[in-house]
Amino acid sequence: MNKSFYSILVASLAINTTVANAQESNDGFQFTTVKELPITSIKNQNQSGTCWAYSSLGFFEAELLRMGKGEYDFCEMFLAHKTYEDRAKASVRLHGDISFSEGGSFYDCVYCMKNYGMIPQSAMPQPGTLYGDTLPNFNEFFKVATGLVDGIAKGTQKKLTPAWSKGLCSILDTYLGECPTEFEYNGKKYTPKSYMESTGINPDDYVSITSYTHHPFYEQFILEIQDNWRWASSYNVPMDEMMAIMDNAIDKGYTFAWGADVSEDGFSRNGVAVCPDVEKYRSQEGSDMAHWLGKSVVDRKRELTSKPLPEIKVTQEMRQEAYDNWETTDDHGMLVYGLAKDQNGTEYFIVKNSWGSAGKYDGIWYASKTFVAYKTMNILVHKDAIPKNIAKKLNLK
Repeated sequence: MNKSFYSILVASLAINTTVANAQESNDGFQFTTVKELPITSIKNQNQSGTCWAYSSLGFFEAELLRMGKGEYDFCEMFLAHKTYEDRAKASVRLHGDISFSEGGSFYDCVYCMKNYGMIPQSAMPQPGTLYGDTLPNFNEFFKVATGLVDGIAKGTQKKLTPAWSKGLCSILDTYLGECPTEFEYNGKKYTPKSYMESTGINPDDYVSITSYTHHPFYEQFILEIQDNWRWASSYNVPMDEMMAIMDNAIDKGYTFAWGADVSEDGFSRNGVAVCPDVEKYRSQEGSDMAHWLGKSVVDRKRELTSKPLPEIKVTQEMRQEAYDNWETTDDHGMLVYGLAKDQNGTEYFIVKNSWGSAGKYDGIWYASKTFVAYKTMNILVHKDAIPKNIAKKLNLK
C-alpha cells in the first residue's frame, strides 16, 4: 500500500480513540455504535507512504489487547527499516523489475516479526526527529534512497560489491534510526527476536483473505499488486464469504487489518466511506445532467458524502472489473475495529486510520459495508476469526 497522495499533512494532536455511542456531524450523518473493540492510540504517518506499517502494527497491538496482554506501542520505523533493506535487495536482484518504493503490505509485518522480531517504539528515535521534524517525512529520505537503489538495480555494471547495501543501511540509519540488536525495556534486556517471543503472538496464526474470480475460490494465490513484492499468498473466497468473515471477526472480538482503495469519490476526507448510487440520487433530487455536470469535482464529491444516500448494489463481477481495469488499486491500509449504524439503519465498519486527527471524527472513519465489499483489496485476520464452515473449505485448522 503506497501512494504519497495518501500521506496527508495533518497536525499531530492527542487522540481519543473511543467513539461515542452516538455521533453527529455537520455533514448529516449520525452514527450509533453497535460494537467497538479496544485499540491503541491513533498515529500519524504524515508525509510517508507507511500506512502498511501503521495499520499492521496497530492491528497486532489490538490483538495483544484482545489477548489480555496490555497496551503495546510497536516501532513502525523498525519495520520500515527492515522492509526497505529487503525490498532494495530484491529490486537489485531483479534489475529493477521489483520497484523500490515506500509502500508495503501486511505480510511485510508478518515476515518481519517471524524473521527479525519486533521492538517497542522507545527502542528507536521518534519518527522524524533525526532530521528535525516531529513526524515522518520521507520527501528527502526516499529521493536519496531511491537514487542509490535505482542506480545499482538499473545500472550497467557487470559485478556488484557489498558496498552498495552498506550505503543503503547508512541512509536508513540516518533517516529512520539504527535498528538495535539489544535493548532494555521495563527493566529487562531483549533482542528484537526475544521481545517478539515475549508478546505471545504467533505470526503463523494470521491469514490474508481476498475475493477475486481470476483465481479459483478456496485456494491461495499471490495477489498481483506491486507492493506484494514478497509474493505472499491470500486465501480466495466469494465476496459474500469475505464479508461474513469480517462480520464474524467483529462479532467474536477480533479486529482486522484492512487494505482498500480510497481513491473513490465516496471516500470522504471527513471520515465517511460510501458508494452512493449517483443515478438514483440524481433522479430523486430532480437534478438534470447539465446541473450535475456543472458542479466541480470537489462539489460533487461533497454532495455525495454529505448525508446517507442510496448505495449501489455490489456484485462479484463489479469487484473483478474494478480490479482488472485499475479502478480498484492498492491504496491504503487501515484497521477495522467495530460496527456502527447510521440513522437509516445502514451498517458501517468503524475504521482506525493513520492520518492523525484528520476528518470529523478525530482520525476515525465509517466505511459502509457496500464500500467495503466493493473496494477491499485484502484483509489480515486471525484464523480463529473465520467462521468454521468457511475455514473448513480453506483447510484451515
